[in-house]
Amino acid sequence: MPEAPSTQVARPSARSRRELWLALLPGALLVGLGIGLFAGVLDAVNEQEDVWRVDEPVLEWLAAHRVGWLTSLATGVTNTFGPTILPVLVAVACGVWWLVTRRWRDPALLVAAMLLAVAVSTAIKALVGRPRPPEASMSVPGVETSASFPSGHTIGAATLVLVLAYLVARSRRTWRATVVWAVVSVVVIVVVAATRLYLGYHFVTDVLAGACLAVAVLGVVVCVDRWQAQDRPPAARR
Repeated sequence: MPEAPSTQVARPSARSRRELWLALLPGALLVGLGIGLFAGVLDAVNEQEDVWRVDEPVLEWLAAHRVGWLTSLATGVTNTFGPTILPVLVAVACGVWWLVTRRWRDPALLVAAMLLAVAVSTAIKALVGRPRPPEASMSVPGVETSASFPSGHTIGAATLVLVLAYLVARSRRTWRATVVWAVVSVVVIVVVAATRLYLGYHFVTDVLAGACLAVAVLGVVVCVDRWQAQDRPPAARR
């Protein structure tokens, strides 16, 4: 009689498990780096030491050196990456990506990353409860009233450009594309963070914390993307 087909579930080999862990390693390192740096900034704020010592001096110096045209420019940049326009930018990026690639996974990853960034920022703001800088230091007093730590504008902008940079680098796989998007990401993050400081709506430690959390969110995206890629054929992993 023919033998009955085996009902045993195939177990992943040691090699496949090793390959999976190696694939997840870059993302895990980014998560660890982001959380570790964030923890250092938070500790400095709680203990009022280290980088916290520059919060007040930087805030006061920038408030005393504002000029009209630069204030208008900074306001435009900060509004672009605020809660009203940023979702539109994300939607446009997702739409363009889908039109070009006809793939929905990458836009879904970007949307999930942005939602994670919002959730993390909102939760930490509620837990830490740090007040905003004094209204006298703000470009428009009273316009920002939510908790200050971390900077929502910074984590939002940083998550958007970092995840886009990763997706482009992973899809194009050229050094030129990787370098260009890396430079663009750094410039956008620095500019957005600088506008929050210049307009007096955040302290230095607020924007640093936002950038660190964005790195951790990027790490989560990398882990999820690479984990899912293990179940796809090589031709579909780009």
